[in-house]
Amino acid sequence: MYIDNKKRLRLTLTLLIIASFLPACAPREAVVLAAPVSAFTPLQTVSIGTRTPSPQPSITPSLRPSQTLPPTWTPFVITLPASNGPWIIGYSVERRPIEVYQFGSGPVQKLIVAGIHGGNEWNTTALARELIAHLRDDPGIIPSDTTLYILPLLNPDGEARAHTVDGRVNGNGVDLNRNWDYHWKADWNRDGCWIYRPVTAGAYPGSEPETASLVGFIEVHEIKAMISYHSAALGIFPGGIPPDALSVDLARAVAAVSPYPYPPIDTGCDFTGNMVDWASAQGIPALDIELSDHSHTELDTNLQVLKTFLAWPTK
Repeated sequence: MYIDNKKRLRLTLTLLIIASFLPACAPREAVVLAAPVSAFTPLQTVSIGTRTPSPQPSITPSLRPSQTLPPTWTPFVITLPASNGPWIIGYSVERRPIEVYQFGSGPVQKLIVAGIHGGNEWNTTALARELIAHLRDDPGIIPSDTTLYILPLLNPDGEARAHTVDGRVNGNGVDLNRNWDYHWKADWNRDGCWIYRPVTAGAYPGSEPETASLVGFIEVHEIKAMISYHSAALGIFPGGIPPDALSVDLARAVAAVSPYPYPPIDTGCDFTGNMVDWASAQGIPALDIELSDHSHTELDTNLQVLKTFLAWPTK
């Protein structure tokens, strides 16, 4: 077929233009690998559980080894620990990691949580870290049938802000011990309650990433008993409204080896959206234990509490 010079020139130019666009038509895999990743995405091999906050939040756990996090931040992830380091089970509002330490590997799983009120109750986190150090030095304390998890700081943003009343809430101004999906209230009567700074209970139960992370962790483990440390001075509060029988039994066992009073001092406060009450509703015997003040860890006393907690028979 005869093509004159003008047609040949137009054909050549057309082919050159098409060729200039060919790199943009690379396979889908290449585009995905080049996609930007959020600055807060942990780039490591993990097992993932997800929580999707909504007016009625739900957990969809999926523990799959050797899977890489997608390029979006999720409030509940479990990263594999290095050596004897912590698991990271999620991130705070301000993207600080929430860590859990594991001791033992038996089928009976128990959990200790501290620092839910961040810097306002900083000595609970200090106590948890002392317990972690003690268990690393003497791991034989853990019974062979038990796994103990210790979460030393649920509210890292509050702890980073201040070791005063200003460190109580998370990065959204939420009291995390009123953000749980059990007897939750958006507002409550403040009579007899903590009133030193304005706080909220969150937009809805489980609205905060710290809460979501711990709920996710608990729901993919078979936790048989739980202690949450607080300060200061009111005593031992068993979970449940009214308190359930097993939580009361655990409270009595702890009171027998410690100076913390049970029944606790009643200030008339309306406790709403409380973590150990939520745990009780899940069938987990649970306690709030208040240290005697905001300054001391009372390690010797709480080593006795730990021994009692580990030996306490679960159902």
